[in-house]
Amino acid sequence: MLLPIPEAERLVAQMLEKNRVSPDNAKSVAVALVAAEAAGQSGHGLRRLSAYAAQAKAGKVDGFVTPVASLSAPAALRIDAGHGFAYPALDLAVSELPALASKSGIAAAAIHRSHHAGVMGLTVERFAERGLVALMFANTPAAMAPWGGKSPVYGTNPIAFAVPLAGDEPLVIDLAMSKVARGKIMAAHQKGADIPDDWALDAQGQPTTDAGEALKGTMVPFGEAKGAALALMVEILAAGLTGTNYSFEATSLFDDRGNPPGLGQMIIAIDPSATGGAGTDSRLALLASTIVADPDVRLPGRRSQGRRQAALTTGIEIEDEVARLICP
Repeated sequence: MLLPIPEAERLVAQMLEKNRVSPDNAKSVAVALVAAEAAGQSGHGLRRLSAYAAQAKAGKVDGFVTPVASLSAPAALRIDAGHGFAYPALDLAVSELPALASKSGIAAAAIHRSHHAGVMGLTVERFAERGLVALMFANTPAAMAPWGGKSPVYGTNPIAFAVPLAGDEPLVIDLAMSKVARGKIMAAHQKGADIPDDWALDAQGQPTTDAGEALKGTMVPFGEAKGAALALMVEILAAGLTGTNYSFEATSLFDDRGNPPGLGQMIIAIDPSATGGAGTDSRLALLASTIVADPDVRLPGRRSQGRRQAALTTGIEIEDEVARLICP
């Protein structure tokens, strides 16, 4: 089924409202999930809707809470997501952090008592569209062991980065510390499909092609020990420095059982004119143009941006099981 983006957002918000989510929060979540789907990131898109709705209905996520921001230092914004969805808290950071960064040159937003941050490239890109460089770090429920171990301690712990380019779309980098995002394994499990044997380990620490067994085991870090070390870095930035649950303390994002996950996100926004002076945007554009001078090279984020642009005209393709969920 093909749906125009506004109609998909309306249907998603409607379903969330039926499951104890306020209209404003439902709209924020719907926009994020549909944008993820349009970007080709189905593991963070509408396949999350069933779990989101179940968690809101059960009270694992507070669908009615409004995130609250407080200025804890001149360039430090602390945001309490209130055990609600992450997207309203991220919207609040996008609204308030740019002014702090423009005033101070650099500013940070620390989000605590949060939830699934979705496609973080979509969040940092919103800062780049305002002329800022942005970095974002998020922890997720434990799914990856320290290098050499078998017990999950870290999440897949994604990072995202965006930078404005003069006369062009922002450059966006978004990646998990695992070899693949866990959402891809979740999507394979829902479809009953196998996964490559180098994506994850089962509960006994053995490579597996069974997505269900992979979800019970641990993810393989990209770059082996280096990826695990970076996951630790993200854990500190997103959880240790925001005062929220570590990955090993967080409950699952895939079911409605237990306490709220209580995850954390850290966003750092930089005014490039403050750090690099006048003309920095042109210097950044020079680097980008030099990279793509090779006809076989594409800047990170361009595929996602192209898909989203096309979706504005064609709409997004909704898989049958998702369509049955959202369509009356």
